[in-house]
Amino acid sequence: MRDDRFQSFLRWQVMLMMLLAATLGLFIAYPSLRRPWAEPELRLVLATVFMLAGALVAVLAGTRFSVEARRFDLLLCGGFLVMSLSWLAFTVGPGISGNDPTSAGAGGRAFGWFLIAIAPLVRGRVRDRRTALLGVVAGSIVLLLPVALLTHDGDQSSLTGILALQALFQLFAAIAFGERYRRRGEDLDQWLSVVASLLLFATLGQIFTPGTTLLQVERGDFLVLVAHGVLLVGLWRAIRSSEFGRAVAEERARVAREIHDGLAQYLFTVATHASMLESGADPATTLPRLKEAALAAQQEARYAILALSSASGRAPFDSALRRYIDVLTADGALEVELDIDHAIVLGPDEQIEIFRIVQEGLANARRHAGAHRAWVEIGERAGDRFVQVRDDGAGFTPETNEGGQGLRNIRERASSIGAALSLRSAPGHGTSLEVVLRG
Repeated sequence: MRDDRFQSFLRWQVMLMMLLAATLGLFIAYPSLRRPWAEPELRLVLATVFMLAGALVAVLAGTRFSVEARRFDLLLCGGFLVMSLSWLAFTVGPGISGNDPTSAGAGGRAFGWFLIAIAPLVRGRVRDRRTALLGVVAGSIVLLLPVALLTHDGDQSSLTGILALQALFQLFAAIAFGERYRRRGEDLDQWLSVVASLLLFATLGQIFTPGTTLLQVERGDFLVLVAHGVLLVGLWRAIRSSEFGRAVAEERARVAREIHDGLAQYLFTVATHASMLESGADPATTLPRLKEAALAAQQEARYAILALSSASGRAPFDSALRRYIDVLTADGALEVELDIDHAIVLGPDEQIEIFRIVQEGLANARRHAGAHRAWVEIGERAGDRFVQVRDDGAGFTPETNEGGQGLRNIRERASSIGAALSLRSAPGHGTSLEVVLRG
């Protein structure tokens, strides 16, 4: 059975490589096809999406390492963390501050791919998981600057050499993850092999089409975007199918739902618009929609990272919830008042589900109800702990409208911690949902 799956994967991988090679050859043969767009704002948005997607992958790999202690997951965490920090330090950070991005990030990303490429070769587990994870995070930060500076800004020959090294690591990773999939049959390995193949040809495109500035958007950037979408889908499937123990087994479906219902959908939309551009669609109408979808993906990634930091115990419940609300209300579209009774004691499982319930309730108020104000209260009444989320949105008739997937998710989460859910809403009078926790 495993051999059949590997043979099927191998056939698809060969077909993908042939298609990408033919496409690359076409762009090399016809220079007019590779003309970039001078869109610095879109370039910054795409770089931000790459950074956040890499950070999310690093968090997920780190979470899996904290449970299984495998060196494989530790190197994946370190590799994607280095790449995410490279995007932040040399592209996103300068862009936000009004400075031009630098090519130094190419060295950091090549180093990140080196760590990822050797991950399939390592075996065994780490005894001191916390020290190892902290060491990888600290080492990534310390080593990033000297490694990145190997690429001298403005030196095309240096940049080409670093990109060639990165392409070599990506080719090795595509083969190594494919071989690991043949030996072990782990679903994540085949997805990582496909992602490495996609990014390999994106890197080759940069090598064979020099001269594009860091403020321009080229077609290879959309291939990188597609690769990140494939990576998130692969991780979602891996989390759903793997057995990490009771705690992670309960959490994996929730993480997968966050990625699949949020970020993956927006990345799919971005990829669709990118394909339209490649097919000759009018950039004047397609690029604004592409920017809008990419910005939405950026915001969804930030929400997911905040949710993961709370769920994994990396941030206190109340501070994680306040940071989430700060992100949600940053654009002024929704005003949220938060009232938490600090005398209330919540169990770890309750903290995770309450965070998600509040997140879902506020997301519904913002996206679907068109609310301008919302109120969140976590307190105690008549000896019962409760969570209440109210808004001044459009409302609906509960008897004739089940409230969609968001409300179904809230019901499932309340049920998972033995809580009772009540809902009050009417057209034009907003919505109020209340969760009463078990004693």
